[in-house]
Amino acid sequence: MNSTLLKYAMNVWPPFLGAGIKVENISKDYRSARVSLKHGLANRNIVGVHFGGSLFAMTDPFFMMMVSQNLGRNYIVWDQAAKIEFLKPGKGKVHASFGITQTQIDDIISAAEPGNKVLKDFVVDIKDREDDVVARITKTIYIRKKLKKSSAPS
Repeated sequence: MNSTLLKYAMNVWPPFLGAGIKVENISKDYRSARVSLKHGLANRNIVGVHFGGSLFAMTDPFFMMMVSQNLGRNYIVWDQAAKIEFLKPGKGKVHASFGITQTQIDDIISAAEPGNKVLKDFVVDIKDREDDVVARITKTIYIRKKLKKSSAPS
């Protein structure tokens, strides 16, 4: 899918739209993305800072999507696990910048080649306007090369 079209579609997707999450950029090669979250009534917790679920939601699909797009249709790619560490109260607009490298993709391809399950951790920081880290999310992505279907004997 065209990354620009996907960006626009994600920005009107109800879970993102309702939470105030904005996809600012997805690179054409799906190697980087940037997402922001404005601070409003819909994503504020009882003490007036960003709701942790909204912080997590703004990061949820990106590493899986980026890995999947870079590996292609011959691989199964799923979210396996996630962890969020809250490091500072989030106030105001926050952002997260995602990135994957060719080395990471090459390492995944090499590890998955014999049909092995690969679990790869990716980390992204959510930062405030001063670039202080508000939260750190670790996403564990499950990757496995699809098995080729063998044809049945005639």
